[in-house]
Amino acid sequence: MPGACDDRQTRTPYQPVFILLMKWLIYLILAGVVAGSFLYYKHATDEQARIRQEIAELQLIDDRDDDTVQQIAKLKNEAESRASGRTLGGILLTFMGAGLVGIVFVTRVLPSIAHYFAHAVYDSGELLEKDVMHDARSLVAQGNYEQAIEAFKTAATNDPLNRLPWVEIARIQRSNLQDPEAAILTLRTALEGQEWQVSDAAYLLFRLAELYDDDRQDRTSAAAIMQQVIDEFPETRHSANARHRLHEWGLA
Repeated sequence: MPGACDDRQTRTPYQPVFILLMKWLIYLILAGVVAGSFLYYKHATDEQARIRQEIAELQLIDDRDDDTVQQIAKLKNEAESRASGRTLGGILLTFMGAGLVGIVFVTRVLPSIAHYFAHAVYDSGELLEKDVMHDARSLVAQGNYEQAIEAFKTAATNDPLNRLPWVEIARIQRSNLQDPEAAILTLRTALEGQEWQVSDAAYLLFRLAELYDDDRQDRTSAAAIMQQVIDEFPETRHSANARHRLHEWGLA
């Protein structure tokens, strides 16, 4: 099988930390705006209630003089101003709160939901009592990709017949760290370090061929991997899929 070259794409090791800090900064800014909107809304509501109480007390006076009448009118205008401020504060609180909840949902809740349905569709449908990759997925959601890779490696050690940790590592290296050479090395390490079932080995080989073809622009090596699938798994759907891929490439 073709070896991985050493001229890897240069990347900054502090990039994942910077992304994580920026995410938390956005969270803090939104949380601050939500808190400020709430305090503004509460203050306007309290002031409006206080002014209305003053108006009610002044209106109880039977022999009101001109100053009292003017004071009541002034308080009514102030009450209307506070009502406008209360409405504005409520709008800000609603929109900013919804934005904060939406971001938390997309970055925290949605990945967990997607993982659940991925298991339901692509795996056997049986959920493990303890997901050994839970911590790794949490780190990915936080943008802490280097630590996520280490967590996935731990998961692969704990569950050596599970291809998913290796696939996730390669995906992070390719998509998040823009390092397809590292992804190629990861898949080759997985293939050479474990006796896989036919479906798992074929899956990893297809992903490896995609990296060679799409990222390295090395269709010759990709075709050699497809031929390996045909030779090692004859008379299977994986062999048929490999032949179809070679036919698409005009190499059948």
